[in-house]
Amino acid sequence: MKTIALLFLAFAGLPTVCDGAEVPAPVREIMDATVKNWSGNDTEWIDIFGPGKLDKLYSKDFVAKYHEAEKHPAMEDGISPFDYDVIVNAQDACPLQDLTLTPQAAADGKKEVVVSFRKMACSDGPEAQTISTVRFEMVTDGGKPLIDDIVMESAETKEMRSLKAEMVTIAKGERRRRPI
Repeated sequence: MKTIALLFLAFAGLPTVCDGAEVPAPVREIMDATVKNWSGNDTEWIDIFGPGKLDKLYSKDFVAKYHEAEKHPAMEDGISPFDYDVIVNAQDACPLQDLTLTPQAAADGKKEVVVSFRKMACSDGPEAQTISTVRFEMVTDGGKPLIDDIVMESAETKEMRSLKAEMVTIAKGERRRRPI
């Protein structure tokens, strides 16, 4: 009985995968890094676009757009084109709670993984109950699933925003004011 309880505790903190489908490894790796980044532990920040991740986890088109956007860093002396965490869609968050990863078929036969979580669960206000949604659009290249776009949804307006489209805007020298 003690073994069963320990196994339950070991799996209690892991993200939920719905529909019995396999979550593509790139999405799992990005979400594992994001969970660690916002865990509240004093661990080194994991750059989801860092060396070894960009070419391994993302499509060639995504990588090309990222490299163009990174020519325009968000901060002086910075290297990232973003001044916020593109997964939590904010500059600040709490440890992520109620995380689910749901693989599904998207339009035109593409695959998609919908990720939802509460990013402000540690706050006292109504935002503590707000569910954030991120869609990972996937392509297959060389038999491997790769992230082709990250689409963030505004919890308030339900507006969808493509990270690839944002990178194109940044590469033109334009910037959005803040995450939706």
